[in-house]
Amino acid sequence: MSATGIRLHAPAPGWSLDADIVVVGSGVAGLTAALRGAAAGLRTVVVTKARLDAGSTRWAQGGVAAAIGEGDTPEEHLDDTLVAGAGLCDEEAVRTLVTEGPGAVRRLIETGAHFDRDSEGAIELAREGGHHRRRIAHAGGDATGAEISRALVEAVRARGIPTIENALVLDLLTDADGHTAGVSLHVMGEGQHDGVGAVHAPAVVLATGGMGQVFSATTNPSVSTGDGVALALRAGAEVSDLEFVQFHPTVLFLGTDAEGQQPLVSEAVRGEGAHLVDADGVRFMVGQHELAELAPRDIVAKGIMRRMQEKGADHMFLDARHFGAEMWENRFPTILAACRAHGIDPVTEPIPIAPAAHYASGGVRTDRHGRTTVPGLYACGEVACTGVHGANRLASNSLLEGLVYAERIADDIVAQHAENTLHARVPAPVTPSGPPTHPLLPAEARFAIQRVMTEGAGVLRSASSLSEAAAQLARIHAEAAGALAEHGKTAEPGVDTWETTNLLCVARVLVAAAQRREETRGCHWREDHADRDDAAWRRHIVVRLNPDRTLAAHTTETHDFPPTRPSPQEQ
Repeated sequence: MSATGIRLHAPAPGWSLDADIVVVGSGVAGLTAALRGAAAGLRTVVVTKARLDAGSTRWAQGGVAAAIGEGDTPEEHLDDTLVAGAGLCDEEAVRTLVTEGPGAVRRLIETGAHFDRDSEGAIELAREGGHHRRRIAHAGGDATGAEISRALVEAVRARGIPTIENALVLDLLTDADGHTAGVSLHVMGEGQHDGVGAVHAPAVVLATGGMGQVFSATTNPSVSTGDGVALALRAGAEVSDLEFVQFHPTVLFLGTDAEGQQPLVSEAVRGEGAHLVDADGVRFMVGQHELAELAPRDIVAKGIMRRMQEKGADHMFLDARHFGAEMWENRFPTILAACRAHGIDPVTEPIPIAPAAHYASGGVRTDRHGRTTVPGLYACGEVACTGVHGANRLASNSLLEGLVYAERIADDIVAQHAENTLHARVPAPVTPSGPPTHPLLPAEARFAIQRVMTEGAGVLRSASSLSEAAAQLARIHAEAAGALAEHGKTAEPGVDTWETTNLLCVARVLVAAAQRREETRGCHWREDHADRDDAAWRRHIVVRLNPDRTLAAHTTETHDFPPTRPSPQEQ
């Protein structure tokens, strides 16, 4: 039973497995944690919502940022990250990232990942927004994520790590002391396991990716429905910085009615010299920032939105015709194919683009070992808030964060397992009493949630837009809660209704945090509070879920996070 007593409606588990670690997610963070844990001899099980290679990592185009080039230093990488984070990065968390990052990249290469190299065999490095140096290692031109995913999946299979694919994790299991005891999950389709079951383990690593599907248009795959954040909230964990959703500036514009996953046009295209222009061919980012098109993403997204407002347009353009066919075909083959599939040829015409939801800088609050506020529950990758990204993620720091913090999580679990070797056991989860109190939403509510979030909590926000979004989300929630309370009815348990319920949970938290933060900072843009206010808001908004399903939010006293664990004196 979770600390809140809230859990999703689902059948009782009909099967179970025992493990030392269960990793939920199969992107760069999840598979890195699994490989390192298994290498240390711990029984490791990977649970993933689709296939092993179907998460967000495979869609990453740009690459991995690390200070591995000649003349580059971790200190310079740190400086660029802190500037992009707009005053809310945890400097020590960033220092950990940039100093341990080069070694993590080398270990990834040893695992089997092949990065693009120059004629002399050195790793080619690109430049992206916010970086003052070329420090982005890439693979297959613009297919870095696909190559990293391939290498890690092959390594997991070669090691024989047990995996459960096509499985949606439902809720955290805890023992009588409130310590993590595993997860419940539902396996879709045929396989060794089917239906609702459980993996019992004293350590759970959430690496479930993002929540981009909370908006109508996103670069995220369909599986990114905020499941990890919602599970953590029901388990009593704290989440932070959820208002900071990064909208990627250059997403292929497919029309105002386009919904779901949209093709990304990597920042690396601008890094190689592409220009942002309006319909008249004017480069509108020149003069707005010293780096022009290579300014941090929040600044570029805002610049595009302002120009769209000025021109009464629903999109702008990215002009890279001067690259020529050979460069497009060799450096950006994936983007070239995606554009041509939608009737656009970047070799001969500018690419229509507009911002779309891309990355959640906030998530489940952790310390520098990936530990959350729930004992035994860890988080890494996009689902986590380590303090690295602050108010706006620096380009290509996400894959690096997944690598570095996944390794640190595995090391922490291994160390704790070693300390408790004589008492090692799989904890017995407490059997929940009474019916679930969390109503399930009908699947069709997903589209209503996405429309509400896009209109009220998208790139441009205001008190009125957020208030309206909060009211509409509250109505959706109240209708489902009322039906459960009055008639004992809820939507039929299933993947669609579980996902939709998770989306509503994270949407409510995002809007609540965005309402509370009355300033503009990083990728949180309030039209009614246009300035950054360090005196009042250089701090974090932390949210928990109460047992009655209301939200408890508080603001930290400084920009530093409080510990996720009490000190020895407080225990």
